[in-house]
Amino acid sequence: MRKLCFWIVMGAVMGLIFGCAVTPPAPTPACGSSPVLDRILSRGELRVGMSGDMPPFTMTNREGKLIGLDVELATLIANTMKVKLNLKRIGFTELLPALEAGRIDLIISNMTIIPERNLKAVFVGPYFTSGKGLLTRRITLADVVQMRELNSSQFTFVTVKGSTSESAVRSAAPLAINLAADSIDQAVQAVVDGTADAMIAGYPVCFVAAFRHRDAGLVPVKAPITYEPIGIAMPRGDPHLANWLENLLHSLEKAGYMKKMKDKWFDHLDWLDELK
Repeated sequence: MRKLCFWIVMGAVMGLIFGCAVTPPAPTPACGSSPVLDRILSRGELRVGMSGDMPPFTMTNREGKLIGLDVELATLIANTMKVKLNLKRIGFTELLPALEAGRIDLIISNMTIIPERNLKAVFVGPYFTSGKGLLTRRITLADVVQMRELNSSQFTFVTVKGSTSESAVRSAAPLAINLAADSIDQAVQAVVDGTADAMIAGYPVCFVAAFRHRDAGLVPVKAPITYEPIGIAMPRGDPHLANWLENLLHSLEKAGYMKKMKDKWFDHLDWLDELK
């Protein structure tokens, strides 16, 4: 029976992806034993929190609308559940508190799965693997291959408050000065202004920032210098929802849809024109 349900969901996902009219719709998960999922279905709305400032995962365009890989993934999840999607832009450090307080149902916001966060929330995935990157105006820093090479008092770095980048600098480069920024945009500006030698953040974020600010002479590190699994965070105590999400992500991966999303947001940068 479980195998049958899985393949029904798989068929529905393929229909969403390729627009196949004869594919049966995805079954709505049954209520009764899943507190978070029951709440979503009874409300008819999925509330997803994201920071909105980490291109190409989540970003805000000129009209103030959230776009990106994470937005597309959240939309697909809501559509498969047959509920309305309510995207909530929340500062990165406030995302987990908002999830714990019940103000949002999921976090899809380029969030790395780490033990400390996993104590507060359940993580599904990873749906993407990334690593730490570096954005700088100093060509020599762009050749770094390991975090320990940054452990020098001559360097000043900037990271987003509460991020794994902030923790990485503190643990791997304790001699360096680390400035805390409220957002990626603020961190990038610190590098542009020369306040910091480099910003440390997710490699894709650094790559996009370098492209957007190429007139300022910014360059990213040549390759990720750490490994980071990116996942969907959800409240504790709902194994049914976790299982449903895991099966959906698996179906999307096998159907090739995750690759299509990654190609769209990482290889084709037409969406850059939509940003401020």
